[in-house]
Amino acid sequence: MAEDPTGQSDISALTRRFELGQETTAREFGIVKSDLAAARIQVGALDQKVSGLDEKVDQLVEEMRGLNAKILNAKIDCSHARIVELLAALVSKDPNES
Repeated sequence: MAEDPTGQSDISALTRRFELGQETTAREFGIVKSDLAAARIQVGALDQKVSGLDEKVDQLVEEMRGLNAKILNAKIDCSHARIVELLAALVSKDPNES
């Protein structure tokens, strides 16, 4: 039986398309793989920055707690001083005087 030239031509065309598709797929896969590697590097860098921010936030929280304690102590000291001042004024007054 003789080979069909049209069939052979169609098979060759389909084979070329398939091979071109394979090359394109391999090239696109390489691009995606490269982009993924770059994204991993960026994520790693961002992770380090976030870790650094965690430490800074913790330091700021501790500093704020210290400042709040100082402010509270200053308010208490001021209140105590005012109470002592008022008591001293009451003690020095004549009880019969109004």
